[in-house]
Amino acid sequence: MSLADQIFINMCQDILDHGTSTEGEKVRPHWPDGTPAYTIKQFGVVNRYDLSKEFPILTLRKTALKSCTDEMLWIWQKKSNNIHDLKSSVWDEWADEEGSIGKAYGYQMSVKHQYKEGMFDQVDRVIYDLKHNPFSRRIMTNIYVHQDLHEMNLYPCAYSMTFNVTQKPGHDKLTLNAILNQRSQDILAANNWNVVQYSVLVHMLAQVCDMEVGELVHVIADAHIYDRHIPFIKELIQREPLPAPKFWLNPEIKDFYQFTRDDVRVEGYETHPQIKDIPIAI
Repeated sequence: MSLADQIFINMCQDILDHGTSTEGEKVRPHWPDGTPAYTIKQFGVVNRYDLSKEFPILTLRKTALKSCTDEMLWIWQKKSNNIHDLKSSVWDEWADEEGSIGKAYGYQMSVKHQYKEGMFDQVDRVIYDLKHNPFSRRIMTNIYVHQDLHEMNLYPCAYSMTFNVTQKPGHDKLTLNAILNQRSQDILAANNWNVVQYSVLVHMLAQVCDMEVGELVHVIADAHIYDRHIPFIKELIQREPLPAPKFWLNPEIKDFYQFTRDDVRVEGYETHPQIKDIPIAI
């Protein structure tokens, strides 16, 4: 059975059983009808996914792999902050009349910085180090840039990736591991979405750097379930996990900037019915 499903079930049950409520507090998020969007939250959730054993996509309900990948590539490959470069509508609420979300996400990835070896943006620096200095303990990205926060239409939620390379005994290739740091997460709407897209990223970077995939560690500072999401979560975690599918990544692609959403798929992906009409706090 899918380990990702079991991790999700355990996390949600722990939040419901031991989390703290924000009801009555002054909260920023609200529902479209203007009602405050309260949560049950857990501080400091850490989940580990061994990508060498399983691709962590939920079977409790369908996660849209290609849409997840498209958004990840929008940030990491296109380095865009404009929703017109994105096929989904998940960012529409935060875009201005030109489609910009401000100096957020892809914008920060596009900014070049001076290093000893030359000028790099954050993505190219990661790829350079993985290829030339893989055992460095300094391979990371950070898009939570305080000087630009006032020009961001939404502060970054998933804000940092730290990459760490190991050598497994008896393996010719090195192993690529990563930590995804997230300040806040809407568990129902975004948890598996983020896990899937950053798992795809690790697979892509490992392939172009001639490595094997290892672990993705997901650290969430504020893991929360919105009050109106509780019935949906309770329904989801009563479902029986199905077998995990097999992940396929186009083996012909050796340049990160050549990947598209069509270069990924999951084979044998069976899921329970989708949960529809989920309200989204804004």
